[in-house]
Amino acid sequence: MPISPLLGPVVALVAWTLLMLVWMAVKRAPMLRGRNIPDGGRGVDLERAVPGKAHWPAHNYIHLMEQPTIFYAIVFALILMRFDAPINVYLAWGYVAFRVLHSIVQATTNVVRVRFALFALSTLCVVGLTTHAGLRIILGH
Repeated sequence: MPISPLLGPVVALVAWTLLMLVWMAVKRAPMLRGRNIPDGGRGVDLERAVPGKAHWPAHNYIHLMEQPTIFYAIVFALILMRFDAPINVYLAWGYVAFRVLHSIVQATTNVVRVRFALFALSTLCVVGLTTHAGLRIILGH
């Protein structure tokens, strides 16, 4: 079976998420040195102790665990339907591009208006992918 071109955006977003994990660790590691973090502690506890923008990559990493889950689900549904039409590939890559830009904005400047616009654009990509999958099921083609 040939590899679906829809797998490229999936792999790219997973790779980006792992890169954000590293970015988060690099930014938070200095905050952990010399601190006695109690068992059961969470990131929010560290934020109370050391507030600031060093936590922005961590916030973004959490976001990459949220909405992208439906992106992965709909892309795999499209792959199973063998519906990797160019429009779906473009929408999937668009989703990844908007999420990467969203990450960069959130982890650096954190301008909410820009973040929201990028989030909205990425959401439109998922809406398009879902619409195509739904029509494929309804129309049976």
